[in-house]
Amino acid sequence: MILPEEFYRRDTLTVARELIGCTLISRVDGQEARGRIVEAEAYRGPLDPAAHSYRGRTQRVRALYEGKGLAYIYLIYGMYWCLNLSCGQEGDPDCVLLRALEPLEGVDVMARRRGTEKLSALCSGPGKLCRALGITREQYGVPVYSPDSPLTVEAGEAGLPVEVSPRINIDYAGDAKEWLWRFTLSGNPYISKRP
Repeated sequence: MILPEEFYRRDTLTVARELIGCTLISRVDGQEARGRIVEAEAYRGPLDPAAHSYRGRTQRVRALYEGKGLAYIYLIYGMYWCLNLSCGQEGDPDCVLLRALEPLEGVDVMARRRGTEKLSALCSGPGKLCRALGITREQYGVPVYSPDSPLTVEAGEAGLPVEVSPRINIDYAGDAKEWLWRFTLSGNPYISKRP
């Protein structure tokens, strides 16, 4: 079952935690790939110095203001796409960064796109998972709750053990770098870094 738009219209930390165990599906260039979400980080708009929307509305973050359950995709280091899902209460430009997936289906497609056969390395980081699933700026703003979308998220198993830890690579964010807003599937070998 595809998660409905209402799933994303809730507290951002709750959404981030509950995305763990759900399945991200991409249908890009006529090829489908699926992975279980095993690592995610919450970003809370103007409350959070680590959030791209911390300083307000810009063209880059417009998807965060246009609705919930939309793909917010941006480029880091000039070469890696990263996928976030807009969420939170109405008016809050919040999102959840998908950091790692456990590959489920379309593994051959992911391996070809990534140039590696190593299963644990296919989607163990936000840039890796985007490359493996063919995600680029072309999917910016698509609703992940629509069956016709190239990106969708399906409900996962409830009650999975989730670990909480500080987010990664946000040393510039002052005290926010210590906030426990990173969620990982406990014991899963596909996460990007151990908490």
